[in-house]
Amino acid sequence: MTDRLEVTKTYKLFIDGKFPRSESGRTVPLEDSAGRTLAHACRASRKDLRDAVVAARKALPGWSGTTAYLRAQILYRMAEMLEGKKAEFAAALDQGAARPKGKAARPAGTTEVDAAIDRLVHYAGWADKYAQVLGCNNAVAGPFYNFTVPEPTGVVAVLAPDRPALLALISLIAPPLCAGNTIVALGGEGTAATLAAALLGEVCATSDIPPAVINLLTGLRAELAPVIASHRDIDAIHAAGVDEELGSVLRAGAAENVKRVTVRGDLDWNDTETCHTPWWIEPFVEMKTIWHPSAT
Repeated sequence: MTDRLEVTKTYKLFIDGKFPRSESGRTVPLEDSAGRTLAHACRASRKDLRDAVVAARKALPGWSGTTAYLRAQILYRMAEMLEGKKAEFAAALDQGAARPKGKAARPAGTTEVDAAIDRLVHYAGWADKYAQVLGCNNAVAGPFYNFTVPEPTGVVAVLAPDRPALLALISLIAPPLCAGNTIVALGGEGTAATLAAALLGEVCATSDIPPAVINLLTGLRAELAPVIASHRDIDAIHAAGVDEELGSVLRAGAAENVKRVTVRGDLDWNDTETCHTPWWIEPFVEMKTIWHPSAT
């Protein structure tokens, strides 16, 4: 019997439908609750973030211009692929979960993956319906029809919290995605959150989502949040799990370059009444009013 060196996986970034390493060359070890190294992950740099925004902007016309019905089908396909990788995701979430010493492990990963799948399916269902809820037919005087219809804002940056690693990430991505926005997402920090973001990239690569519609980075919020706030080609931010200081950074940057910023406070991510609503889509659409002459 001979000893062998185990090959530990290094998870890459997911940008423009590809899996590049960080241009900085930085990686970090991902350890389980016992301190054992499970894998390594690339740590995104500011250059990686800028590359992801360029890719998302390039993909925007195609994604926003596709039919709402097709976007719904693609989100549902993502849910199907996530269902197929449920065991892998659940194991990653459980291995990376922090647990008090001396207490038995609580295998909550499967429950979280189920909730994330359900959330994707829910927003797939909203893709061709939210416009009827958020838009309207306006009463005007004269021989005209007047409609207000929602259109996607553009490139949306997502900053996910550490917990719940997968459910929160999906909850922040799905509402702007179903409305036709493209996404640059920074996963949460810590082993479970980093693994969730990395594995979600593999789901995107094998589903029907077009390249660059979703771009996934793993790195440090404190390093990348100021760049997200000041980047003039990011149109909106959907964030959670940021402290007061980082929240102020995001809002200050938005004031300088007029982007929409939505920062979620403490909430129960399993509460469907709170998280399953078209009002989570509303911050990521612009309202367009159309006048049309009537037949009379």
